[in-house]
Amino acid sequence: MQPKVKQKTGKTQSKIGLKQKKDLSFPLEKDNFLIIGAGIILLVIGYILMAQNSVDGFVPTVISPILLFLGYCVVIPYGILKKPKSAVIAADAATVTAETANVTASTKANVKVN
Repeated sequence: MQPKVKQKTGKTQSKIGLKQKKDLSFPLEKDNFLIIGAGIILLVIGYILMAQNSVDGFVPTVISPILLFLGYCVVIPYGILKKPKSAVIAADAATVTAETANVTASTKANVKVN
C-alpha cells in the first residue's frame, strides 16, 4: 500500500497562477495593428475597384489584382511578422553580449603563458 499524498492547495497555487497571468503579454503592438489596418483598407479599395462594370477596363483587370496581391501577400503578413522595437533592441543587446564573450574567450585562448 502506498501512503496517501496530500495535494497542495490554497496560497501557493494561487500565487503561481497570478504570476503567470502577469507575465503574459500580447505579441502585437500598435504599429502592427496600424499596418494590418492599412492592409485591410488596401483590400477594400481593391475589391471596390474590381466591382466596376467594365470587364475590359484597365483598373478592374490590372490595378485591382495588384492591390489585392499587395494587401494579402505583403502588407498584412508584414504587419503580423514585424517585431516590436523593444524586442529588436533586446535581441541586439544579447547578440553584442554574446559576441563580446566570444572575443574575450578567443583572446584568452591565443595568449601564451610562459
